[in-house]
Amino acid sequence: MVSIGTIIEGIILGLLSGSVYALMASGLSLIFGVMEIINIAQGALVILGAYLSYLLMQSYHIDLFVGLLLTMPIMFIIGVVIELLVIRPLKRERTMFSILVTYAVALIIEGVLILTFSNTPVTLHAWYITDSFLVGSFGGQPFYLTYAYVFTFALSVVLLAGLYWLLYRTEFGRSLRASMQNRTAAELIGINVERISAITFGIGVAVTAAGGMAFGTTRPFIPNDSYDLISRLLVIIVLGGMGSLRGALVGSLALLIIGDVTAVVWSPAWSSTVFYALLVVLLLFRPQGIFGQREGRKQ
Repeated sequence: MVSIGTIIEGIILGLLSGSVYALMASGLSLIFGVMEIINIAQGALVILGAYLSYLLMQSYHIDLFVGLLLTMPIMFIIGVVIELLVIRPLKRERTMFSILVTYAVALIIEGVLILTFSNTPVTLHAWYITDSFLVGSFGGQPFYLTYAYVFTFALSVVLLAGLYWLLYRTEFGRSLRASMQNRTAAELIGINVERISAITFGIGVAVTAAGGMAFGTTRPFIPNDSYDLISRLLVIIVLGGMGSLRGALVGSLALLIIGDVTAVVWSPAWSSTVFYALLVVLLLFRPQGIFGQREGRKQ
């Protein structure tokens, strides 16, 4: 029989892991909200961010968190370049064609990573990945947690708070939200929507550097992991509501908490199945997601 302590452990792990997925999904949701672009390459970009952290760690002995000061600007530039060269030329049926072109970008990134690093699993190394501390005793069983979970949770909270501040406390954020609500009206009042779109895409990709590093602290990774990641991220933003940062947070926590609790109560093999079943039920009654809007955005 499963104890209450085991369930509590599953909830804690789901909460900590969910914050990292919320960070990764926030970039995907932000890009869709402003540009109505579904970035299928987001999963591959997360893995690219993980490999950049690995490269800095192996070649220059730079701490994983310190390395974000380099990898996040690099990923921002990569995002802007992708927007300029691949996304901006799309003039008609942007949402549909964005799926095809970003999938092509994902394949290119995956191919480059396989050629560079092969398909051998890579592991990040740092003291906080291996060292753990006692959280408490649940049902007579001690529960230990590695410091990496806590550090990546704190990182996710800080970056998500930063995104919220950028969106709701800055002039750029007001312009961005205006572009999300009505692209044409934003252009009419003098907002440079194309500039906003390029910066937004860059920000959406920059957070994958942090998400990739955090992802790599909890498990080995290979280039092909991008497929599992993008499927989870798409489910998260559909559940939370397309274009909603708040929905990305709630969807991530729901996915990871339900999955981890199901794994300890029932079986790891059923963790994803139970969540997807609940997702189908929810979307039958609320197809726009938890925080999504039923009406389409005005053009």
